[in-house]
Amino acid sequence: MFINITDSKEANNKGSSGGLVHYLEKENRLAPKQKVEHWFNGEKTGIRPYEVMHKIDNNIAKLGKVDAKFFLVNISPSQKEIAFLKEQYGEYGAKDQMKGFAARVMDTYAKNFNRDGITGHQDLVWFAKLENYRYYNYNDPEVKQGIRTRGERKEGEQMHVQIIVSRKDATNKIKLSPMNTSRGKNAGHSKKMGQFDRVAFKQSGESLFDGMFGFDRQLKETLAYANVQKNGKLTQREQLGMLTKAAARNYQSRSVANKLAQGISQNMFTTTDDMLGEAGKTPSDFLKILLEPSYSAGADLASEHLRKKRKKRLKGQQITR
Repeated sequence: MFINITDSKEANNKGSSGGLVHYLEKENRLAPKQKVEHWFNGEKTGIRPYEVMHKIDNNIAKLGKVDAKFFLVNISPSQKEIAFLKEQYGEYGAKDQMKGFAARVMDTYAKNFNRDGITGHQDLVWFAKLENYRYYNYNDPEVKQGIRTRGERKEGEQMHVQIIVSRKDATNKIKLSPMNTSRGKNAGHSKKMGQFDRVAFKQSGESLFDGMFGFDRQLKETLAYANVQKNGKLTQREQLGMLTKAAARNYQSRSVANKLAQGISQNMFTTTDDMLGEAGKTPSDFLKILLEPSYSAGADLASEHLRKKRKKRLKGQQITR
């Protein structure tokens, strides 16, 4: 699951949203009338493009000429996730599920600001558009190599949702910028000025999808795994390696491993012992899983952990004497 936020795309977000709305209508201009995908939000469907532009462009109280007026949120499930939805709900049912999922994502978007009165998607001004395809552009390697041409439709499952969300809340009084990562000098200042954790927001989409649809996500398919492999320190990659071995056992251990991987990605564990200690506090009792005799790799890992603990205890006893 890939979720991204941009402050401009195909149009300057410091002006009218008309250019972006027009751009996101591109599939409708080519599709037969019965296949047109209308705009929607958490309250209604069948919203017309001019309504989207009117609402966004008129929700800009006290914003200056150089201030961002809106942002674009891109929700892009993987091909495996799309295939899973279509298998469970059918072609059209999968689209309906994605639209409901988009509303839930915007709930987390709102809550991420930690602002009084901003608790869900109903407190925002936003409009979403489901798109069925993606197209090659000049930046794609295939285009640069001459294998594909710009504008050519990409292969495979490409369903995704694009969302235009206003900088101002539904009351047109509160500024909400997902580009503001400042935590402020203290909690009160931070609450007043606002904040937004984009990493947590992206992670929430993955967790939401798995929880809503019962998707059995493999550890190597998680955002946390990708982040650690790309940017993690040696210690983090070692911790992730331990989880990878344990996650292969069963759904229970994989579920716990996925959660711990998020902690590793956020550099929460100084040592592997810290990680295992946290695992022992989880409902699934991860350490017990590792000690299961039939799982030789996991047993070896747990035994090593217990050996270190025993050595540390004996050392403490010697000092006491």
